Amino acid sequence: MTDARPRPPSVSAAVRSMKEYHPPLGDRNGLRLDFNENTLACSPRVIEALRGMTAADLTRYPEREPLERRVAERLGLTPGQVLLTNGVDEAIHVLCQTYLDADTAMILPVPTYTMYEVYASGTPARVVNVAAEDGFRFPLAGILDAVTPATRLICIANPNSPTGQDVRREDLMRVVESAPHACVFIDEAYFHFHGETILDLVGRAPNVIVARTFSKAYGLAGLRLGVLCAAEEPMQWMRRAISPYSVNSVALACLAAALEDEDYLRWYVDEVLASRCEFQAALDRLGVPYWRSQANFVLVNIGLAHGAFVQAMRRRGVLVRDRSADPGCDGCVRITLGPREHTRQAIAALHESLAAIGWTPSGATV
Repeated sequence: MTDARPRPPSVSAAVRSMKEYHPPLGDRNGLRLDFNENTLACSPRVIEALRGMTAADLTRYPEREPLERRVAERLGLTPGQVLLTNGVDEAIHVLCQTYLDADTAMILPVPTYTMYEVYASGTPARVVNVAAEDGFRFPLAGILDAVTPATRLICIANPNSPTGQDVRREDLMRVVESAPHACVFIDEAYFHFHGETILDLVGRAPNVIVARTFSKAYGLAGLRLGVLCAAEEPMQWMRRAISPYSVNSVALACLAAALEDEDYLRWYVDEVLASRCEFQAALDRLGVPYWRSQANFVLVNIGLAHGAFVQAMRRRGVLVRDRSADPGCDGCVRITLGPREHTRQAIAALHESLAAIGWTPSGATV
């Protein structure tokens, strides 16, 4: 008998070719040190802004332009150089849709943030992965060698995730100068914990695009807010590619409040920087190999026991992220840093977990 049930529509080749991303969501009770979020809270002013919203506020389509003007002023840019996005993930998607086409290529130093390759894989462009040098050092020579006339996009996270390593300004400049025909995208998601930027190149170097996020230091990850910064000419094409209402009214109201509370931002960043010193000192005492970080997390090398370690930390109420599947990261686990109170809880769980799995420094090497 013929099966008469209707078949679903065919899926596009672009979507079929996309890489899948499955974040470890669900059953995340405990201290969440696995997603590089602000581990405590947003500014109290954000909560006040939420309470001040009315039912009428939710009936209107969101207008991001007034907030783009405020963000531009804060960053020392013009409003035409700033585009608010639904998290930096949307910014990456918009970049890929704007610049990647058939017979073009994106260069990606790896390991790095997964979503660059996920969104690029949904285009007909070729992704060229360039492996990091020893110690996860930035592969400048490899990137320069990979640049061709087909290169349209080069994505660099600075500092990088999951390694926490930063890229020297002079190395970034070499990349920018070597590929004037390509967009050089610098993802500064962890800027507040690093303090160095190339935002001053926006407008001066027409191929430089910079992103920032409000998910980390500002504590607004649940609202999905990012910002793209670029010269006005390329920005007009990215504005064409983005949905006009992708940043919602609640997020915009909360962003306005968060920007006003500079004291809270400074306090949280100072806490994370103190935590980073304290946590890395604890790793030194324990003999746990790690890479010195310029971000709000540290990548440690547990070796073959990485899975057991993640579970042991979970049993002690601390969630950490197994990054062993990332290129060159076999045996590695990433641990987010928040206020010192949270970091001390993590250090206590680290001691107990290493003892519980019988870990010794000989079990991992860097």
